[in-house]
Amino acid sequence: MDTTDKGFNSKLIHAGMFDDQFGSATVPIYQTSTFRFRNADHGAACFAGESDGYIYTRLNNPTIDSLEKLVAELENGYRGIATSSGMGAVNTIYSAFLQQGDHMVSTDAVYGPSRVVMEKHYSKFGIESTYVDTSDAELVRKAIRPNTKMLYIETPSNPTMTVTDIREMVSIAREHGLITVVDNTFCSPYLQKPLDFGVDIVFHSITKFLNGHADIVGGIIVSRNKESDDRLRPMMINLGCNMDPHQAYMVIRGLKTLSLRMDRSQENARAIARVLQEHPKVAWVKYPGLESHPQYTLAEKQMQGPGGMISFEMKGGLLAGKTLMNEVKLCMLAVSLGGVETLIQHPASMTHSKMDKGAREQSGITDGLVRLSVGIENLEDILADLAQALEKV
Repeated sequence: MDTTDKGFNSKLIHAGMFDDQFGSATVPIYQTSTFRFRNADHGAACFAGESDGYIYTRLNNPTIDSLEKLVAELENGYRGIATSSGMGAVNTIYSAFLQQGDHMVSTDAVYGPSRVVMEKHYSKFGIESTYVDTSDAELVRKAIRPNTKMLYIETPSNPTMTVTDIREMVSIAREHGLITVVDNTFCSPYLQKPLDFGVDIVFHSITKFLNGHADIVGGIIVSRNKESDDRLRPMMINLGCNMDPHQAYMVIRGLKTLSLRMDRSQENARAIARVLQEHPKVAWVKYPGLESHPQYTLAEKQMQGPGGMISFEMKGGLLAGKTLMNEVKLCMLAVSLGGVETLIQHPASMTHSKMDKGAREQSGITDGLVRLSVGIENLEDILADLAQALEKV
């Protein structure tokens, strides 16, 4: 069934589906490493790209193809490339488009490992990078050099919740001939579609909201056009970071409830952010759904909802934050995000601990910052848990 003209929820259920020989109502798991050819000529045609047949799961697989087509349709993109992890997606993008002597400009508060792998490893191969507050267009312009090749942004940023104007970044990038990349993990295509603003490549840690059940690790890249996809897919294959068929099946299953989960998550998050903002022990709250957020108006225009992620700082700093995290009962002290369960964590000592302390603080990731990924539990239960923990601070 052609689902291109269907609504978002209909796409979640039906996009990417294909008819197998038994008429399965769900995408079958083709848990195989290799595929049998009909004959020698068929095998040769597959390797020559003259047949749509499958060869080897590192190259392609029906279950993985289904997921790639589904997410590409949700993002209004050309094609998807599923990877074994979110960092598999990041490294595929870096390796496909950057080479010795190139320079990248990125969001200063980008996901920690995305920055660390560039600064600590790609730098050894002569690739340079600069990190700025990409919500300030002038800082982005000043950071661009003659050898800049990529503008890589995360919006909202992890974990500072800074919102970057995607359309403006695309305009700047086009002025300088740069490829644009957006990490859309925090929003998912349900709340934000960067390709619609002219971005070249969008990607996700599929572990998070897209899968939504904290039971697999994966990533996915979606290109706006064939040219970008033709550079990315061979790189993913050569890096060997392909997704496993069972992973793909789990994500397809999780995706069917994406909008329902995100609606409930952000409904809870709106209420929790308002309560935290008024609490005497909380110094500040960053949530795109609050009018106090610096980019509140931009978020309303660019996003279809504020999402389920909240950052806040305790007035007592790190010690107060640790007490809070140690005293919660319903909320889980754990990294990751985007699942049905509410997670709380401390970025400075956890997800962003490998970043240089000075760079971390300059990016707004203070020692007292606490990140909350709001789940779909009963709102009153989450609020009660936070209230009892705050009482002990």
